[in-house]
Amino acid sequence: MAAKTPDIAKPLLAWYDRHHRTLPWRTPPGAPPMDPYRVWLSEVMLQQTTVPAVIPYFHKFLARWPRVQDLAAAPVEAVMEAWAGLGYYARARNLHKCAQAVAAKLGGRFPDTEEGLLELPGIGAYTAAAIAAIAFNRRAAVMDGNVERVLARLFAVETPLPQAKPELRHLAERVTPQERPGDFAQAMMDLGATICMPKNPDCLLCPLRAACRARQQGCAESLPRKAAKAARPVRHTTAFLLQREDGAVLLRRRPPKGLLGGMLEVPSTPWRETPWQDGEALAHAPHACDWQAMSGTAKHVFTHFALKIAAVHGRVNAKAAADLDGFWQQPQEAALPTVMKKMLRLLPAESATVRSTRNPRRGRARS
Repeated sequence: MAAKTPDIAKPLLAWYDRHHRTLPWRTPPGAPPMDPYRVWLSEVMLQQTTVPAVIPYFHKFLARWPRVQDLAAAPVEAVMEAWAGLGYYARARNLHKCAQAVAAKLGGRFPDTEEGLLELPGIGAYTAAAIAAIAFNRRAAVMDGNVERVLARLFAVETPLPQAKPELRHLAERVTPQERPGDFAQAMMDLGATICMPKNPDCLLCPLRAACRARQQGCAESLPRKAAKAARPVRHTTAFLLQREDGAVLLRRRPPKGLLGGMLEVPSTPWRETPWQDGEALAHAPHACDWQAMSGTAKHVFTHFALKIAAVHGRVNAKAAADLDGFWQQPQEAALPTVMKKMLRLLPAESATVRSTRNPRRGRARS
């Protein structure tokens, strides 16, 4: 990087002043920063989630918990259920822990430096830099996926991700200005989201086109390079769709730690590498009844593996249902993670094709 680093702040901020996105967690360019609680909440929600998906959740959380103290006082189960559908549920648990730390130890005030923010639960390097810059106008190098892409193209960085991250972070630190660092960070994000997109970047409208080395070299769309991904392993489970006479389904609470920790779930077999046969799956059933295997299946992709879901359906009368551990909720009312919603979509319709898989080792429930 012997070449002089271009000064991109002036043209980028001029573009941002005219073309910035209006988002509920932002103030207009040049205005006083947004409440740090709202900035923090939005940044946690936006991790690996799209802006359109986050907006209704952001409004819902603020309506329910308008201050960090309110969120800290809420039961963690309520926070997890309100989070259902955003994915990566460890973020929701850390969100609650962070709110409690800010409320109990800091009097409801977020630290105004990256160093102080990094000491809070669930706040990593990116989130700390984003809050410091956007909420407190501190000079901090903010680097999300959009910013990585802009920098990789601007400087024609050939090193593939994730190996290129240290180099891109160094470049982010070099181009971040002293003046308006919060607006600069949001401008870089907006540029990546609306102009310097992964496919078909609109280079003619880019305020940084004169300085962009990838554009000069004709390789913008091929950057950033990405290392080849290993094949995603597949796991299998059988979901137990047990319905009460009024249509409510049996749900349970997952353990507090681990994948989807603390969330409601549809009872199922363990998730393993080989498919479940009917007989061995029913050994894990939550109740002895006439289980019927559904003809449909579902699939859900997690970060590190894909889950293939088969399902069996059973019915239970009110008396037997009262003796079972768990929660009974109507399928359409249950606040569930996406993978569990996919399981419930396998519930039979009137004309569903099923085949009997009664467990011979367990008696049929009395009706």
